[in-house]
Amino acid sequence: MQYLFDETGKAYLDAVNNVTHVRHCHPLVVKAGQDQMAALNTNSRYLDDNLTDYVERLTGLFPDPLIVCFLVCTGSEANELALRLARTHTRRNDVIVLDHAYHGNTGTLVAMSPYKCEGPGGTGLGDFAHKARLPDLYRGPFKLDDPEAGRKYAEDVELCISDAHGRGKQIAAFFSESLPSCAGQIVLPEGYLQEAFHHVRSAGGVCVSDELQVGFGRVGSHMWGFETQGVVPDMVTLGKPIGNGHPLAAVITTSEIARSFDTGMR
Repeated sequence: MQYLFDETGKAYLDAVNNVTHVRHCHPLVVKAGQDQMAALNTNSRYLDDNLTDYVERLTGLFPDPLIVCFLVCTGSEANELALRLARTHTRRNDVIVLDHAYHGNTGTLVAMSPYKCEGPGGTGLGDFAHKARLPDLYRGPFKLDDPEAGRKYAEDVELCISDAHGRGKQIAAFFSESLPSCAGQIVLPEGYLQEAFHHVRSAGGVCVSDELQVGFGRVGSHMWGFETQGVVPDMVTLGKPIGNGHPLAAVITTSEIARSFDTGMR
């Protein structure tokens, strides 16, 4: 359950362990997995009451209008799907991401993850990705004592939009972790996402909250990290903790965006 052991048997409290949410071998989780595998082990193509029951419980944890759920296998797959949804819904291509962001390990997501593509061995951002300044109250130009820091950092999102327009491009989506993780577990300035979302939506884009690391109550005060900013995104992506490390992930979105995806492509 809550302990990990080294090669000498010394116990360590399993505070995170990256992918697990209720510890790495919780007996209730282990038994549930064993019972399910003994009954049925397939994908969501074949409907089962457990799927609809679970999705109803999951979407019940989100504010309206986030009522549609796509189940996938990994956080990378969730962000890829969110990108496809955004592009299909807006009929646009480009995205805005934060500096130091990491959204997944597929080719497209690496190209919009500065943490990867601008690091050793990387080849830089893809031509569809625009990087906004990380709203870091400790290392950035606007500090914790600046009550206008959130608004000031969000102006960089507006600059990304203007730069894209100047190059004849349009923004499909703004991807932001609710607490940037690889960047150092950054707590966003008050009002940042409200301002950033306003800029993006005014330009016709949609807003995606990446909750792969901080969802399901990991921020302590709220179930979802975006709630700490008083916003409702257009899409939320969920990753490893949703299945306690098992291959499960999800995209939660609106009926309007989901309907845009009903194009006939299966």
